[in-house]
Amino acid sequence: MDECYMRRALQLASCGREHAAPNPMVGAVVVCDGRIVGEGFHRQCGGPHAEVNAIASVRRPGLLERSTLYVTLEPCAHYGKTPPCAKLIVEKHIPRVVVGCRDSFEKVDGKGISMLRQAGVEVTVGVLEKECQELNRQFFTFHQKKRPYVTLKWAESADGMVDFLRSTLADGAAAQLSDATNLALVHRLRSRADAILVGGRTALLDNPSLTTRRWPGRSPQRVVIDTHGNLSADLRLFPARVYLTATDARPDYERLSGTTVCRIARETSGTLPLHTILSDLAQVGVQSLLVEGGPAIHQAFLEQRLWDEMRVEHSPLRLGGGVAAALPFGAVVVARENIGGHVVEILRPGCG
Repeated sequence: MDECYMRRALQLASCGREHAAPNPMVGAVVVCDGRIVGEGFHRQCGGPHAEVNAIASVRRPGLLERSTLYVTLEPCAHYGKTPPCAKLIVEKHIPRVVVGCRDSFEKVDGKGISMLRQAGVEVTVGVLEKECQELNRQFFTFHQKKRPYVTLKWAESADGMVDFLRSTLADGAAAQLSDATNLALVHRLRSRADAILVGGRTALLDNPSLTTRRWPGRSPQRVVIDTHGNLSADLRLFPARVYLTATDARPDYERLSGTTVCRIARETSGTLPLHTILSDLAQVGVQSLLVEGGPAIHQAFLEQRLWDEMRVEHSPLRLGGGVAAALPFGAVVVARENIGGHVVEILRPGCG
């Protein structure tokens, strides 16, 4: 039955998707005599953790002394914005705890499990471990790799193009490959990202706002890689975080309120210094990054193997030529869905 109750805890954890970040999504279930007597999840950062909410929901506190607590992530053992959950579990004399997966965050990382066991609590670890790790893959990537979880996103035509051939702003609007439904889903994806990144060419040609206007929720922090220092200060993406690789550029958007310009040098090979950019974003708390820039930016992330997920929308429209999409080498399809005649694929890096 452990898996059954852990699945319920996972369902609860996902309820915190919109507001838990930068904390992980966590769900907890209290079971006594084969019956769920308490439930909870981490509702928002800074608020009570899932274990606290689940324990508080038990109407007859005396049941806790003969209950099992199921929690998707290892209970914390340190004082942060809230007291340690492991300490609360011990104080409530809960005899058994089932943990979905260990927390790799350095302030936890096994300490919660050790605290419980040292107090005589029976602890089972690893029930539905893969599912629990998958739920918080962005959180784990951030803490283990010290960089944001990177999602590459684009839409391409039936003949593999992402746009018409355009060289100046006078060339006209970009090709419209997504319908209204898929545009709304992309904006949902934006609402779940801490930051969104494009290249300078996309910023100039498309002048995107990069907001979540088609979906409720916060808009991500806007990031642009500027290789020439010639972006106009009146672009809709400002204010933004700008990574400027043109060493002799003196752009006027440095004076814009809310805009941060980070001057970084290209690598000796001439490639974009993506490692440096991702490290810098991690230092300012960006756990998840959505890359919407053109194929050159996507190809750079692919070639440097600095990506974790890819969302590719295949439109039924044909452009008959134009700008070719990036080649998703080293990627495997993990999910595929037909949404209004547009096939959307989710890809992850292959084992090779």
